[in-house]
Amino acid sequence: MKKVSTIIKKEWMQVFKNRLVLFSVLFLPLFFTALPLIMLGVMGGSSSSVEGLTGEMPSEFTQLCPAEMTAGECAQVFVVTQFMMLFMLMPLIIPVNIAAYSIVGEKTTRSLEPLLATPITTAELLLGKNMAAAIPAILATWLSFGIYAVGAALIVSSTTVLKALFDPMWLLAVILVGPLMAVLSVNFSLIVSSRVNDPRVAEQLSAVVIVPVLLVFFAQISGLFLLNQQLILLMALGLLVVDILVLYLAVRLFQREAILTRWK
Repeated sequence: MKKVSTIIKKEWMQVFKNRLVLFSVLFLPLFFTALPLIMLGVMGGSSSSVEGLTGEMPSEFTQLCPAEMTAGECAQVFVVTQFMMLFMLMPLIIPVNIAAYSIVGEKTTRSLEPLLATPITTAELLLGKNMAAAIPAILATWLSFGIYAVGAALIVSSTTVLKALFDPMWLLAVILVGPLMAVLSVNFSLIVSSRVNDPRVAEQLSAVVIVPVLLVFFAQISGLFLLNQQLILLMALGLLVVDILVLYLAVRLFQREAILTRWK
């Protein structure tokens, strides 16, 4: 583990010099956290406009609202719930810039050849790079959700609304699905980073991994379906299988000699 910890420290010292990485780790989570809190504040202070949203909600969602919840409270929960998907995007977006720069960035700075010449194994190298990218994303997501929880508790006065906002489904999504998404994003980005020779191309191609969650986000907004606890658990199971497959591909495709030869 000493070699892995050395890789992690080295990665953090190198990648956090990149302004885009700093933005994704520091400012992006704050922005995503502020959006639902702003909506809670605005909708909580404008009951008439909230009541008017009830006619625009999918009928499936209104059926899920408890009987003791007013139409305005139901509309408030509906709107804020859409922004909760941002906490599922965070662990996908943040590691992309870190992991995509991880390998191809070292090539451009001439630090890859000495690294690959060390006795570190491919598994140790990829584990270190995985943890260096995934840990900041997971911690930033959990911290952001904690800030959101405190802010929501201060803004919302209705215990019924608070109970709906902190449904176990979202706790599963943030605590369980979030890390699995981070691992998927990291390994996919490492595969891309090992196959291209330009950091900007690596970041752009790696961003493709965000598309499926964006589709889920827009599908829920349009009312095509609504996330529930069963879907979240199925998503977690599917992500676990995909993570294992992508990790296997990352190890198989990471061929030291071929990577160096391709870039020379």
